[in-house]
Amino acid sequence: MLFYFIALFTAGAIVFANRPRSESNRWASYFLLAASIGGIAARLNESGFSQIAYGLQFLNYTVTPYCVLIFSLVYANKIQLLGIKGMPKLYAALPILLMLVFTVLSNNQQWFFNLLLFWSAPYYLVSCYILVISFWKERDSRLRRNRFITAVIIVPTLLAVLFFIYVAKVISPDFEFFNYISVFMIYSLVVALLCTFMYGVLGVRLRIEHDPMEGKMRAVNSGTSMLNHTIKNEIGKIAISSENLQSSLPDSNEQAKQDIKIIMNASNHMLAMMERIHSQIKDIVLKEESVSLAYLVENTLKQHEALLLKQNIILHAEYTLKPVILCDPTHISEAIGNLLLNAAEAMQAGGNIAVKLSNHKYGIELSVHDNGIGISEELLGQVFDPFFSSGKSSRNFGLGLSYVYNVINKSGAKITMTSKAGEGTTAAIIWPRRKVIAFSKGGSSE
Repeated sequence: MLFYFIALFTAGAIVFANRPRSESNRWASYFLLAASIGGIAARLNESGFSQIAYGLQFLNYTVTPYCVLIFSLVYANKIQLLGIKGMPKLYAALPILLMLVFTVLSNNQQWFFNLLLFWSAPYYLVSCYILVISFWKERDSRLRRNRFITAVIIVPTLLAVLFFIYVAKVISPDFEFFNYISVFMIYSLVVALLCTFMYGVLGVRLRIEHDPMEGKMRAVNSGTSMLNHTIKNEIGKIAISSENLQSSLPDSNEQAKQDIKIIMNASNHMLAMMERIHSQIKDIVLKEESVSLAYLVENTLKQHEALLLKQNIILHAEYTLKPVILCDPTHISEAIGNLLLNAAEAMQAGGNIAVKLSNHKYGIELSVHDNGIGISEELLGQVFDPFFSSGKSSRNFGLGLSYVYNVINKSGAKITMTSKAGEGTTAAIIWPRRKVIAFSKGGSSE
C-alpha cells in the first residue's frame, strides 16, 4: 500500500511541477494526490492512528471522483469554452459536503458506501465518456494522438477503481481491493513510461495537454535567433567593407559603384527578411484590452482591400453580432490579416472570400472562407507547422499560419482549419465566453 501512495503522489507532484499554470495539469495532479492518500491511510490505520486514517480515507473516497470529473471537463475544454469558471466546480462538490454531513450523523458503513456509489459512479463514467469523446471528436492531428494516449492511460484504471473499490465496497465493505487495482496501476504507469520515450507526450514532461506546436516553435525560434545573429554580424562586415570600397573608388568607375550598391541593397534585403522571419516566431507577449471585434475585423479588411481588389478577389463580410472581447488588438489584427493573405494565395485567378462573425455554442466564431484550390487531407494537419508550404507562393516564409496559431492559442481561443481540395478552405477562430465582455447585433458589408 505504501508503494500505492508513493507512486501516485510522485506522479501527481511531477504533473503539477511540470506545468503548474495549466489547469488541466493542476486537476490531474489533484486527483492523483487524492487517490494516493488511500495508501497512506491504510498504513496509518495499521500503526494505530485510526482517526487520522479514517479522515484520509474519507477524502480518498469522496475527493478523487470529484477531481477526476473536473479534470475531464477542463481537459476537454468543456468548462473553458463555455466560459463558466466556478459554478460547475462548486455544484460538483456538493455530494462531498452531503457525505460529510452523513458521516457526522451516522456511522453506518454500509449506507456510507451505498450513498458513495450513488453519485461517484456517474462521476467516473461521465469522466471516462468525456475523455474518450474528446479524442474521438478531435480533428487537430497534433492533439488527437495525445488525447488518445491520455484516454488509454486513464480510462481503464478509472473503470477498475469504480468496480473494484466503489461497487465492491457496496457488496462487501471489507473487500480487499488492492491486489486487483495494483494491476491497473502498473498498467497505467508502464503505458505512461512507454509514451514518454516513444512520443514525448507524458513522463518526463508529463504534459497532459501538451501541444506539439510549442516544442516546434521553441526549436525554430532558437535556430532562427542564432541564424539571425550570425547574419547580422556578417552583413555588418559586408556593409562596412562595401562603404570603404565605395569611398575609395574614383567617380569615373561608375560600373564598380553600381555593383557595390547592388551588394549593399542585397545585404539590407537579406537582413530585413531575417528580421521579418524572427518577428513571426519570437515569443508573443499579449497586451489584452476590451476590443470591438467587428470594428477590429472591419479595419483589418480595409487594410487589405486594395491588395484583394488587385487580385480580383471579392470580399464579403457578415456580422450577425458585434461582440466586445478581451484580446490584444495588434496581434489579433495581424493574425486575421495572415488568414486573408493565406486565402488570397489560394485564388491566384481571383475568387471570393467570406468573413463571418457569428455565435458559436462555446462562444464567438470568426470564420474566413475562400473558394480557392483547397488543401488535401494529408496536408491539412501540417498547415500550422513552421515553414510548411503547400506549394503556393508565400509572403510569410511558411510562418504566417504558425504565427496565427501561436497568437490564438496564447489568447485563450482555438483555431480550426477545414478544407477540401478544389472546393476551398475555412479557417475558424473560436473565442470562449469567458473572453466575451458584451454582445450586440450586427449586419453585413461588401
